[in-house]
Amino acid sequence: TARAAQGVTTEEVHAALHAAYAHEPFVQLLPPGQWPTTGAVLGSNQVYLQAVADAHSGRVTVVSAIDNLTKGAAGQAIQNANLMAGFAETSGLTEMGVAP
Repeated sequence: TARAAQGVTTEEVHAALHAAYAHEPFVQLLPPGQWPTTGAVLGSNQVYLQAVADAHSGRVTVVSAIDNLTKGAAGQAIQNANLMAGFAETSGLTEMGVAP
């Protein structure tokens, strides 16, 4: 949760997140109203994001889900090694999880 500029809307937050992560292969911004679950990212290197702005409190809340054994440990190590070695960031990593 973070304070936002007065009048910031959920749509504006989504637009900013989309612009920031549009070219990141493992970051998925979910459609409004769809919340991330750990089951959806199980066995993948994905992070699912959802954000909502609350006009009453002036805060933005961002919720994320990762598989802590893949994105949080082994997958992160492979992703970083790929980048350090000049390989494609996605080499050896699946975007598909084990759950639908």
